[in-house]
Amino acid sequence: MDATQAKQAVRAEVERLTPQLLDISHSLHANPELGFEEHHAHEILSAALEDEALSVDRGAYDLPTAFAARAGTSGPAIAVCCEYDALPEIGHACGHNVIAAAGLGAGLAAAKVADALNGRVAILGTPAEEGGGGKEFMLRRGAFDDVDAAMMVHPADHDIATMQIIACQAVDVTYHGKAAHAAAAPDQGRNALDAAVLGYNAVAALRQHIRPDERVHGIFTDAGDKPNIVPSKAAAQWYARSGTLDSLERLKERLSACLAAGAAAACCEMHSIWRDPPFFDMIDNTPLLELYVNNSTENGRFVHPQDASRVVVGSTDMGNVSHKVPAIHPLIKVAPQGTAIHTSEFAQAARSDLADQAVVDGAINMAMTIVDCWTKPEALTAIHDSFPNNE
Repeated sequence: MDATQAKQAVRAEVERLTPQLLDISHSLHANPELGFEEHHAHEILSAALEDEALSVDRGAYDLPTAFAARAGTSGPAIAVCCEYDALPEIGHACGHNVIAAAGLGAGLAAAKVADALNGRVAILGTPAEEGGGGKEFMLRRGAFDDVDAAMMVHPADHDIATMQIIACQAVDVTYHGKAAHAAAAPDQGRNALDAAVLGYNAVAALRQHIRPDERVHGIFTDAGDKPNIVPSKAAAQWYARSGTLDSLERLKERLSACLAAGAAAACCEMHSIWRDPPFFDMIDNTPLLELYVNNSTENGRFVHPQDASRVVVGSTDMGNVSHKVPAIHPLIKVAPQGTAIHTSEFAQAARSDLADQAVVDGAINMAMTIVDCWTKPEALTAIHDSFPNNE
């Protein structure tokens, strides 16, 4: 079987699987689950793999809602990552139902030709991308140790080769003061909510003086119990984002100083815990990305380069993967132009005809890119040679 025949075969396989892939995408969309709680998604995706005669490691890498399935016995190993967690209140407003279904389709299609092309494919179910960092925990436990390259597609309002993926880490902050009757003895109290608010305002001032590729945003998670009680406790969660892990460390120091200043001003104490894991910036592997773009173009879906009119900024644990192995994270159109991710409008779009087409096209494009990795030794060499952490 040559590359042309293999690409015809994977296309036919995705077309055969299309009704099932769309049913899975729709089922995930109708049953959104938060990170590390994706039991419905874990079940239907694992069952779909088993129905196609693949052995599935359920609850893989000590994560109850992760899974891993593999095909092929020798040759280069390519991983396809499936995400399937949703967001609070707005469900699949990041379109992870599309990511999961497209990744499933790509993996199953590639599995059909793996032995014929002397290749291996790993279909990895990676939970809790929305802040939980499932891929990082899987990395630490060996999920990507024997992988030559990794890929996934992410929904957006354009087909774009790359997004601006920056490093990110969350911090939980708790302020402790002293309770008192807010009317009878306010002088006896120390207002923890004031400390949190002053910290918030200090961060607002900080935002004027950070780099263009940096972001700081937070919410209050505890603001007291009743208005007539001086709050003895308040809490917040903040995200710090910066272009690289090194610059993120500097931003974290500045953020911590702002939050601590609020505590000092209100005569309260502050305790903070930076959440593990941090999310790394993304290193897009250019030769691998070129293979994907070429396949997408040949299949009638033009992939735009990132420019000022098409910049999507965010953070993902796929960045962590890209520091371990060559990886790509292209965006695929599922929504009308101008529809921002993490909105109710995008959640609706993730169940649209555009989203269904993205499932099919994303699966075909990735499966064909895997075929290229198996049949073009020079391409795989270029992929490895361009990887900055190649040893």
